[in-house]
Amino acid sequence: LLDSLAISPFLSGASILDVGTGAGLPGIPLAILHKDKQFVLLDSGAKKIRFVRQAVMTLGLKNVEAVAARVEAYMPSARFDVILTRAFAGLPEIWGLTERLLSPKGRMLAMKGRFPDGELQGLPCPGYEVHALTVPGLEAERHLVEMRAE
Repeated sequence: LLDSLAISPFLSGASILDVGTGAGLPGIPLAILHKDKQFVLLDSGAKKIRFVRQAVMTLGLKNVEAVAARVEAYMPSARFDVILTRAFAGLPEIWGLTERLLSPKGRMLAMKGRFPDGELQGLPCPGYEVHALTVPGLEAERHLVEMRAE
């Protein structure tokens, strides 16, 4: 839970897509904290999305939509201000699969463990920054790669 919330200071904009949400992490904890933002939690696993929908309903979250679809096939009506990923894929693949879903001034936030030195080589996005994260009670490395469309 604290791992998911560690990226909270980096959220901006009104619309957020959590790609590969699994059990709803980091999307659900962030949606609880940021009721002013709209979240779409996307996963290809229908069983996972059924769980997420039940959790969203039980928690009474009005700012979350759970969608069962592969990211390659997902066609939203509007682009997102922020796209989140956690344990989804390598950075170049993340950018390649999701750039079309990002608004022109949007940001991609990829949660990583160790500093992703190898993944940063040849990253096709126009700009990026890596932030070291501190998670209370966790004795492990955590980093956030912030990629920008411009």
